[in-house]
Amino acid sequence: MGNADSKLHFRKAVVQLTTKTQPVEASDDVFWDQFWVDSSTTVQDVFALVPAAEIRAVREESPSNLATLCYKAVERLVRGADSGCPSEKERQTVLNCTRLLTRILPYIFEDADWRGFFWSTIPGRAGHLDHDADDEGRPLAESLLLAIADLLFCPDFTIQSHKKNSPDTADDIRAIDSCEYIWEAGVGFAQAPPLNYVHDLNRTELLKLLLTCFSEAMYLPPSAENKVLNPWISFFCSTANRHALPLFTSLLNVVCAYDPVGYGIPYNHLLFSDYREQLVEQAVQILIVTLEHEAGSAASAALQALDPSTCPSAEEEQQEPGGPDNLFVNYLSRIHREEDLSFVLKGLARLLNNPLIQTYLPRSTKKIQFHQELLILFWKFCDFNKKFLFFVLKSSDVLDMLIPILFYLNDARADQSRLGLMHIGVFILLLLSGERNFGVRLNKPYALRVPMDIPVFTGTHADLLIVIFHKIISSGHQRLQPLFDCLLTIIVNISPYLKSLSMVAANKLLHLLEAFSTPWFLFSSLQNHHLVFFLLEVCNNIIQYQFDGNFNLVYAIIRKRNVFHQLANLPSDTTSIQRALQKKRRTGISRANSVENESMEGSRPAVPAEPGTLKASLEATPGIDKITEKSQVSQDGTMITVPHLDSPHTSKSSIAAGASDSESERDHEVNRMQSESARSRLSSVSSTAAWSANSDWVSSWKAKLPLQTIMRLLQVLVPQVEKICIDKGLTDESEILKFLQHGTLVGLLPVPHPILIRKYQANAGTAMWFRTYIWGVIYLRNVDPPIWYDTDIRLFEIQRI
Repeated sequence: MGNADSKLHFRKAVVQLTTKTQPVEASDDVFWDQFWVDSSTTVQDVFALVPAAEIRAVREESPSNLATLCYKAVERLVRGADSGCPSEKERQTVLNCTRLLTRILPYIFEDADWRGFFWSTIPGRAGHLDHDADDEGRPLAESLLLAIADLLFCPDFTIQSHKKNSPDTADDIRAIDSCEYIWEAGVGFAQAPPLNYVHDLNRTELLKLLLTCFSEAMYLPPSAENKVLNPWISFFCSTANRHALPLFTSLLNVVCAYDPVGYGIPYNHLLFSDYREQLVEQAVQILIVTLEHEAGSAASAALQALDPSTCPSAEEEQQEPGGPDNLFVNYLSRIHREEDLSFVLKGLARLLNNPLIQTYLPRSTKKIQFHQELLILFWKFCDFNKKFLFFVLKSSDVLDMLIPILFYLNDARADQSRLGLMHIGVFILLLLSGERNFGVRLNKPYALRVPMDIPVFTGTHADLLIVIFHKIISSGHQRLQPLFDCLLTIIVNISPYLKSLSMVAANKLLHLLEAFSTPWFLFSSLQNHHLVFFLLEVCNNIIQYQFDGNFNLVYAIIRKRNVFHQLANLPSDTTSIQRALQKKRRTGISRANSVENESMEGSRPAVPAEPGTLKASLEATPGIDKITEKSQVSQDGTMITVPHLDSPHTSKSSIAAGASDSESERDHEVNRMQSESARSRLSSVSSTAAWSANSDWVSSWKAKLPLQTIMRLLQVLVPQVEKICIDKGLTDESEILKFLQHGTLVGLLPVPHPILIRKYQANAGTAMWFRTYIWGVIYLRNVDPPIWYDTDIRLFEIQRI
């Protein structure tokens, strides 16, 4: 009964607020206390009892009452932070204020006229909020953020008190050293505090409010200029927040130490509530939205972390702080101890592999749902902390990250609502593929048998990657088309290091080349020929640098030699172009499906999204030339950046073919073509109506096809293979493979071309894409309560499949 009465009183207070036409004085505590002192409403109750229409009505008709409500709620939070919430009643008041602000803030942000409200000081009131503030007082937003930070390290409310029943605990709440109260052992902290589910619940509620404060970004339209920083995040992650370091460490350690399986008792997740999981989800979401900053500063911080000699001295540090102003980014970029890097990597790998766990008892193991946030966090670590990236790649541990990423890519390929997941997975692999060690690690045999909807094969992790990329390209949905360049760039980057491709993977590569080199496909879009250049580059890299072990690929090239001859003799006259395009119109755009082998046992096919599934729209991703930078591998293994006029689609083999003198012309042509077609390629395989293939255009790139190395290989090996077959009457390919395995082309091929790697390069376009993707994920994942549902979001659109 008590709870029902409490809800009734709270609802009456809301009705009174919405019906009052006259401003209610801030000093009328009897009225305002109804909202937080006597009630014990859950966050779900608050969302049900404070309807959106009523918040908007108060905002429009009684703005001073809404302003006072926000001010009074913040005032109570500040008071709670100052006092240390010594009594249960004060803790309940703090939670009630937290829930109410979580409900109201999105409606403040959606109205442009109200957005500055929290950043203004209220005359005559500011002094009450913060006794440490300057004379003119703090903005309301700063008081709110500092109160949340203090409350996240409040003894017996969100942390375990070190003092037992001490009467003076409340007095020294401001003097508490929160570095001694980090929530979980891990980076920079060795002691594991005892689990306390009440503390976890309270932390979760406060983090939910914090995330809501940061969500002002959702109400601003996407813009190419990424200069405008979120003021809430900038202040919270600045030196003004004395808890910045322990809070960053607490959030990171809580995420990376979390083990959803625990002792592995079957069905334990159905028997017990896991309050830690809710905290972990909020923690990882806070981390990914706060790790946002201007690109240059993180790069300098990462360089400082790599070379301690460039770090400023203590005196310099005081004059000019090193690294980004955002302390969360700064701290992340400076993590360097091996045990800390290992803790983070193992924690992320454990969580990302969780949905892949196979058990004999169906649904007996808990499966987490926040893998997209974990992938974003892994991305941020690799991008901002180069020591972490090198640590990931220096052992086979990187494969513990690769397998779940490939699993998610394969599983999501048919589901348009998971397009963002496809992009983040591919971006991570593009970033990793820019490092030589990644290609080398992929040669490890793939023994783990995670059920995936792909052909059964015996081979390496590189084979797994190629087979899954082939599956994405050949049987994914149409909106994955812009990712084809990225997928093939990854294969190009790793190709010089692949020692032995399996027959399955070799056939998949040749099948892609065959599909992409059909005349109608090449002529139907301004950029489709780039895909052929990439695949020829893969073949050239393997032939020139890894010929000895790759007899399967050589055999596949010999079997499909007609593909290369047809490319060399591709007709470029107008009549042939028109005939090829008419053939395409008659047959329609077929998804190049090969005859698939039987899929792995226990796998389930990738399925489209259920009708009605919600998805957040995404910004267009920049072209591959905008997000990569070419580096040439020198003889000693170091990377030399290639000047940027070099197009990413210029095949490195054309250097060997003596085509380098015409590369600058080609770059201008490619850049012009890409700017014309950047938008058209996003929606469809077919080109824009304004453009059509012509003879000069085909001739311009056909002359640069890097076919010389492959043609020389065919010229030498085809007669030898044919002779063996005739002499020995062979029909069994194993004998031919044995011959190729022991063959050599030393001295017969052109001079090896330099290895060129396309390394990921951040820019304003990718930064905006990440912002829309991150907030889209957070919007869709926070459904209980639905914090932003039915508010005027402008950063992205919510669409139904």
